[in-house]
Amino acid sequence: MARTSSVTASRRSSHEDAASVWRTERALPEVVVAPGRLADCTFLNADEVEVVVLPVAPGPEEEDGLEPRHGTIDAAVRYGIDLAELAERADFDGKAGEAHVIDLPRPHRAGTSLPWAGLPERVVLLGLGRGTVGDMRKAGAALARRTRGRGRVLTTATGTDTPAHQRAFVEGYLLGAYRSPTQGTGEPAPAPAEQLVLLGSHDEAAVEAAVLAARGTWLARDLTNAPANIANPAWVADVAARLGAEEGLEVEVRDAAALRRDGFGGILAVGSGSGSEPRLVTVGYTPVDDAGNVVADARHVVLVGKGITYDTGGIDVKPRTSMVTMKTDMAGAAVVLATVIGAARSRSPHRVTAVLPLAENHVDGASYRPADVLRLYDGTTVEVGNTDAEGRLVLADALAYAGKQLSPDVVVDVATLTGAAILGLGPHHAALYASDDALATTLESAAGRTGERVWRMPLVEDYESAVTSSAVADLRNVPAESVGGGSIVAALFLQHFAGEQPWAHLDIAGPSIADKDKHEVPAGATGFGVRLLLDALDQL
Repeated sequence: MARTSSVTASRRSSHEDAASVWRTERALPEVVVAPGRLADCTFLNADEVEVVVLPVAPGPEEEDGLEPRHGTIDAAVRYGIDLAELAERADFDGKAGEAHVIDLPRPHRAGTSLPWAGLPERVVLLGLGRGTVGDMRKAGAALARRTRGRGRVLTTATGTDTPAHQRAFVEGYLLGAYRSPTQGTGEPAPAPAEQLVLLGSHDEAAVEAAVLAARGTWLARDLTNAPANIANPAWVADVAARLGAEEGLEVEVRDAAALRRDGFGGILAVGSGSGSEPRLVTVGYTPVDDAGNVVADARHVVLVGKGITYDTGGIDVKPRTSMVTMKTDMAGAAVVLATVIGAARSRSPHRVTAVLPLAENHVDGASYRPADVLRLYDGTTVEVGNTDAEGRLVLADALAYAGKQLSPDVVVDVATLTGAAILGLGPHHAALYASDDALATTLESAAGRTGERVWRMPLVEDYESAVTSSAVADLRNVPAESVGGGSIVAALFLQHFAGEQPWAHLDIAGPSIADKDKHEVPAGATGFGVRLLLDALDQL
């Protein structure tokens, strides 16, 4: 008996040590606004800037060459260096997301008589392309990657731009600076630059919004990147409870016993084969006015996120190669948790509640089976056609709970739900389904502003029979015979539990992870959806 207890304690201690890497939110690089011009910048005179970044764009389309942007001419006047000429010699064309590093001669510090006195040893020429919002986001990300390991980086790139462009640049920089936590014991990779100084006139609200959105995205990425031996349902629930408490939010965690008591048959069935018991977590933010009184007429937005912390497929087991990335099958839960925390930090005027159904879909003697009939939270019975269509079962329970207990005005669910969405739209777009045109338009507009792209898909009524064709239950979780449109059929299944209020479903199976770094998107978990939802909350 003592031996078993010792082994259990050892496993628990090992899990806690490993989990500490992901336990707290990491600090983002500091972003500072410094009004003024490069010509009289005191940062340079104080010899405290390691890197100066100067923006360059392609010239007019009908002409060759480069067009210097804000600060580049100041640099030429002050230091007697034609940086545009150096860029052309290096075949730097100023496209968005390109960065060219120029290492200046060593004797450059203040007090020398050379023309470049006071200029840091490194200058980065940063391509802004045509200066669109998307180009600025790419430029910021490129800068973050080219200045790793540095201290203070000063840029003139956004000093004359609109708030939207400034926000995109800062978002790109902070998102591009991200690297996943690691438990590796070797030499750590260079960290992001410690501080980004934005020289010139800036809208501080836009900068603050960018930092908040990036901070939420980092959190979603960290949670989704955590290995499943750490990020089991109990751990994710603990993180949600801790973060919620730090922000003064209302948190409720249901363990397996509470789920059985309250009739969450979908979540329990999916988690039945795992040694890690399922959870259901709600994290709620309620706005208050300046006097501290609850805003009674605030709209209630409920966000439901699929939280399958690991997915083997269950008895309908996945191929080995399809299982490799399945620690990220809880990306939806990570996104909605980060969003409700972001809503609280930004003091959203809406009441926002995140609902996280958390389970592992494993295989053992207690696993649920094909042909089982489950009774979900609202009493609906579902015949299991495939145990690898588990996400819609836990979402159905959570959506039904939201409708019956939370009195929502708007519901949005977020899930890495179907491979069919990837087949149809590729890896860069989320599939958007909505019962309400106004809500769909709000989400589409937010996607356009944030660069987290969505494509609205139809809820095809002709496919409804694929969901309702069971002879032994109210619904089937997959069709008895395929009708195609797997992402559509999954959305139709969820619609049965979504209630009468406006509802939208985001299938983020494609853009939730990436296989390599590209602009503001890192390899691994992307945090797709946090910025989109925070932007949409501002428009609802």
